[in-house]
Amino acid sequence: MEYSEQVGLVCGATAGIGLSITENLLRAGMRRAVIVGRNEARGQKALADLKAHHPGAEIEFVSADVSQPEYADRAVEACISRFGRVDTLVSNAAGDPMPRLLHETPIEAMPEVFRSITSGILLPLRAALPHMMRQKGGSMICIASDAAKLATPGETIIGGAMAAVAMFCRSLAIEARRSGIRVNCITPSIVQGTPLYAKVMSDPFASRLFRKAEERAQLGVVQPDDLAALVVFLAGPGAERLTGQTISVTGGISAA
Repeated sequence: MEYSEQVGLVCGATAGIGLSITENLLRAGMRRAVIVGRNEARGQKALADLKAHHPGAEIEFVSADVSQPEYADRAVEACISRFGRVDTLVSNAAGDPMPRLLHETPIEAMPEVFRSITSGILLPLRAALPHMMRQKGGSMICIASDAAKLATPGETIIGGAMAAVAMFCRSLAIEARRSGIRVNCITPSIVQGTPLYAKVMSDPFASRLFRKAEERAQLGVVQPDDLAALVVFLAGPGAERLTGQTISVTGGISAA
């Protein structure tokens, strides 16, 4: 479908990467979109800004923590109720887990860290799947992390969770292709200009880890718009035969 025909649903869309993705989808011609986030005030501000930049577009905000099943359903149902369909789902709500060496991570904290990362990205896909199956098409795009591919000290839990996201997307791509649904995953490394970047760089351990990574980004450290440009492509007609892929965007940090 052309962008102007699509309805977009972007989870984790009130700041940083998700907000940039929404902005770029609207700039590409999408006229109907629902943005989802946990913070009501930040969501309303993002909504006002998007409407100001795109006065002809129909945009709604839903306050929801999509790492919880009932709220993932709520976000999708709000989009269906408002626009009747969802054509492009961008799932970008992995939270903001911080790198920590495993022996310094309390054992009781491990299940929740793993759950919050995987559930925040994957539950919206399950919630949207029946609707996309009925309409015989759609594009699901997950924003994960290059930790899914590269073993990094301090990212044992994060890497395991992101690898689970990547494999989930591959497997779902095979299941869903018979319904015309495409599923792809984007795995950035460090991304400047986001709330998570500011948090990471203020942490003594994490900042050492990622400053070293930035030194290897000889094509330039990735910005939110870099990821948004790839999302726009994956959502559009130029990618109609592309599914089941996990694509790194790292500025040259890795070649995974």
